[in-house]
Amino acid sequence: MLTFTEAQVLAWVSPVLWPFLRALALFGAMPVLGQRGVPIRIRVALSFLIAICAQASLPAMPVVPLDTGLAMLLLIQQMLIGLTLAFAARIVFAAVEFAGELIGLQMGLNFAGFFNPMTGGEATAVSRFFGISISWLFIVINGHLLLISAVVQSFSVFPAGPEPFAFLRALQPQTWGIEIFRLGLWIALPLVAMLLFVNLVLGIISRVAQQMNIFAIGFPITLGVGLVGVLLTLPLMQMPFTMALERLLSNFQ
Repeated sequence: MLTFTEAQVLAWVSPVLWPFLRALALFGAMPVLGQRGVPIRIRVALSFLIAICAQASLPAMPVVPLDTGLAMLLLIQQMLIGLTLAFAARIVFAAVEFAGELIGLQMGLNFAGFFNPMTGGEATAVSRFFGISISWLFIVINGHLLLISAVVQSFSVFPAGPEPFAFLRALQPQTWGIEIFRLGLWIALPLVAMLLFVNLVLGIISRVAQQMNIFAIGFPITLGVGLVGVLLTLPLMQMPFTMALERLLSNFQ
């Protein structure tokens, strides 16, 4: 008769349980794969697959009874680290969408709002376009693989332990908000400067030829120049996006 003890079951389950919970928290909140359109079963299956495949490179996991307070602390730690890793990726996406907000404001397109399924709120036309473009870029540059690699390597940097909030002192995620403005202005500044020059030219024209209805011709010109600028600057978005994503994920590696 096959028999086994509780200690043996814990020894079998613990090496898979804690990586599974950390990966599940990542897939529950990360961009693209964490959207509502991705079924929960797929996210759970991917998390379990990563926890199984990463066993060879993971350090030894603590074996604790699952009905104790220490197990609850370990559970909270894995969820927090996974959510923080997803938050780092979402910071970069928010920065690109913030650039779209600035560009749309200068183009005069911010009166058009759409529902954004990633954030659950509204997004303007240019911001939504940048968000969709950066989602495709995220998949093309294997950003999802970078996140999976980061969550596996995070067990070496932040191993499972009884202090669930210790990693927050080392990461300081509350300071990552500056990346939204830094990266967003980096992407939007060339196009905003070009649109500002167009508005200055239109202002000079309105002073020289006062009989001209500047409001009738100003919006099509600003919109046309903005669309051409978006088309020209869109291929240049890969470098700042990739650099910011790798810089934030390096905190977990």
